[in-house]
Amino acid sequence: MAASGAQAEAALRQAIEENAGKYVLVVEGAIPTRDNGVFMELGGRPAVQVVKEVASKAAAVIAIGSCASWGGVPSADPNPTGAVGVDTVISGKPIVNLPGCPTNPYNLLAVVLEYVTMNGLPELDELRRPTFAYERVIHENCPRRAHFDAGRFANSFGDEGHRQGWCLYKLGCKGPATHAACSTRHFNETPGVWPIGIGAPCLGCTEKNVVWRMGTVETLPIHLATPPDTYPPIYSSAGQIKTGAAVLVGAIAGAVGGASWVATQRFKSSQEAGNERIIADREYAEKQSSAAKKED
Repeated sequence: MAASGAQAEAALRQAIEENAGKYVLVVEGAIPTRDNGVFMELGGRPAVQVVKEVASKAAAVIAIGSCASWGGVPSADPNPTGAVGVDTVISGKPIVNLPGCPTNPYNLLAVVLEYVTMNGLPELDELRRPTFAYERVIHENCPRRAHFDAGRFANSFGDEGHRQGWCLYKLGCKGPATHAACSTRHFNETPGVWPIGIGAPCLGCTEKNVVWRMGTVETLPIHLATPPDTYPPIYSSAGQIKTGAAVLVGAIAGAVGGASWVATQRFKSSQEAGNERIIADREYAEKQSSAAKKED
């Protein structure tokens, strides 16, 4: 915004008063709460106080980014500022969390447009995230998933597997536990522009207890990190036919048999007619021969 200082504060107060109960508050950044919020001040007041005041007259609140959603990097242990997410200090208001570092702008746009056009917020999960963007884990749509299933993993950055696009699980990829749409909604209008797309493992920035609580190269405790040594045998059901199938086969066989019988009868009829014609011709020739001999 062009304004700053006193002018910015005046613009904020005016916007609140003229649009009370009709505006959506978008909060970016973690909220420090320790020592009365002195670690972050806005216009000489603790940020936590300003957030509560502006949110009190908002129709809804959107926390954009992992810091505003969970507390983010500032909330990592030992969390000296007491940084928390918006939903920890605000209650009694519809709140939508859009975690991500950064948040995909399409997620924010979709939430705002749905609120404006449908007069309501989208469906949310238990962590207040819209399900349209955070329902599935990255692992499900990862372009490297086939390598994971085949047991092909990059073991270090720059090795042969890494250069060939193999799975980044062993390098600390948190994709199997990260609910986000990064693998389907890339950034900057450019295909492939997201962490895994450029060869970096997912850090799990949309998960409250992953990126801020796990080491960067620490692997997730998931099952079947490599394919099983053996696969279940496949047994043929030959020789075992169910009643319905037997009836169908019987009907088909009957139809084929019936058609064959009709064709056979037609062939026999044609052959018999031909034989009769041959016999008649012979008899006629013999009569003609006898008549000729009598005349001689």
